[in-house]
Amino acid sequence: MYGFTEITPDELEQWRSEGKTFRLLDVRSPGETGRGVIPGAELIPLATLPMRKDEFTGDDTPLVIYCQSGARSAQACAFLAQQGVDCASSLRGGIVGWAQTGKPVVSPD
Repeated sequence: MYGFTEITPDELEQWRSEGKTFRLLDVRSPGETGRGVIPGAELIPLATLPMRKDEFTGDDTPLVIYCQSGARSAQACAFLAQQGVDCASSLRGGIVGWAQTGKPVVSPD
């Protein structure tokens, strides 16, 4: 609807194994990220995304955005699409879906 796609945990893992360049953004709150993150994630709480939108405009590096279950990451992707960012994907199922497939969750840096 707003120019973004979804990516599955398996597709994201494939991107990693292929060495594809992308940015992985975790838009959960600090309290949530303290319980664990996907390795390599940048922590950008959803509420701060509008203040940082200029970091993503004019850059065609693919973005993969995730939250707990996928709802907030879809909001983030929709917002960025409205700002002209057309390379954002929401991780289907969020970190819950990621962990349910047996993929690693680590402590934030």
